[in-house]
Amino acid sequence: MTTSTTYSDSTPAQPTNSASRVATASFIGTAIEFYDFYVYATAAALVIGPVFFPQTSGTAQMLSAFLTFGIAFLARPLGSALFGHFGDRIGRKSTLVASLLLMGVCTTLIGVLPGYDSIGAWAPILLCVLRFGQGLGLGGEWGGAALLATENAPKGKRAWFGMFPQLGPSVGFLAANGLFLTLAMLLNDEQFRSWGWRIPFLLSAVLVMVGLYVRLKLHETPVFANAMAREERVKIPLIELFSQYWLPVLLGAGAMVVCYALFYISTVFSLSYGVATLGYSRETFLGLLCFAVLFMAAATPLSALASDRFGRKPVLIIGGVLAILSGFLMEPLLTQGSTWGVALFLCIELFLMGVTFAPMGALLPELFPTHVRYTGASAAYNLGGIVGASAAPFFAQKLVAMGGLSYVGGYVSGAAVLSLIAVLCLKGGCQKFCVRA
Repeated sequence: MTTSTTYSDSTPAQPTNSASRVATASFIGTAIEFYDFYVYATAAALVIGPVFFPQTSGTAQMLSAFLTFGIAFLARPLGSALFGHFGDRIGRKSTLVASLLLMGVCTTLIGVLPGYDSIGAWAPILLCVLRFGQGLGLGGEWGGAALLATENAPKGKRAWFGMFPQLGPSVGFLAANGLFLTLAMLLNDEQFRSWGWRIPFLLSAVLVMVGLYVRLKLHETPVFANAMAREERVKIPLIELFSQYWLPVLLGAGAMVVCYALFYISTVFSLSYGVATLGYSRETFLGLLCFAVLFMAAATPLSALASDRFGRKPVLIIGGVLAILSGFLMEPLLTQGSTWGVALFLCIELFLMGVTFAPMGALLPELFPTHVRYTGASAAYNLGGIVGASAAPFFAQKLVAMGGLSYVGGYVSGAAVLSLIAVLCLKGGCQKFCVRA
């Protein structure tokens, strides 16, 4: 079996990137990509159903919207294979530029896509196509951004550098929901449903131009440049990955499941449930989410620092255990009729999301050698999303109808158990694959 290549084992083959440039480029790209992704998630909870599936009942509209939400997660592993192939063969920089461009184009086109009332069945069909394109783009984004950060990191600070792309989701989410909150406050329901919801999608075009400018200024990572100088390139990275490194892929994907479940249950499902069932206004619940995501942002650097000091696994084990317990809080906190109870639940879940998510920026790239690292880290990251996120809002909607919020809390706890088992298996089962910090 191929032995992993270390991150900084020789002199860089070309000019290196400054720490500030690496941090900015890895952060701003993921922030923009996740802004695009969360814009759709918020729209799915609020408006996608009535605009694109108006011929069905309210419940069916919501389920249909959540199904379109899940399509992107099915596309993300394909995106990780596609962009991972070129990222491992051509380079990290050019692949990251392409993934950002694809995501931005699809998001902008959703903003101008006519609804069902205008073009009939073509509206949901084209929506699904564009949502699939969003998934492809995001499937290639995270792995490349994590490698951009960690392959430029000094020894002993890989989790800290890997933290910058992990901050992107917090900022992207805050920007997306903050914009929707502003629109909810300025527009009435008819204006919002008619055209207001399209504004966040259209603004993506401006953000993508900024991100492209930053990324085009980068040099290739020194680790990849050195690997190419030594001709450490395989013809088809995906085949090499699953023939030699299938176990790290599966364990890495399992470790990611809890991150997705915590986030999408506490945001997409909770937003829909809070507005439709608990009776909160859109602006009130969006405001609660914007407040709670600050806890996720705060947990991210703290968890990254702890991960560099004490190791990835101890931090993930503690986070996993706490996430298991948090599932039991969902029903009592959301159903007691207190806004503070709802806010507390959202803050706890998103804080734990930050705790479990931050170490992944270093952990997943460390599981693979340079010549399949882009493909491997991306595959593990996005395969975890199929289990933890793709159908999470959909199944949560079904579970709450079957047995109430306690069933949904059990879903969160179950996801955390799965991730905890995967992290514990990393100790013996795949330690030999890891590149030690």
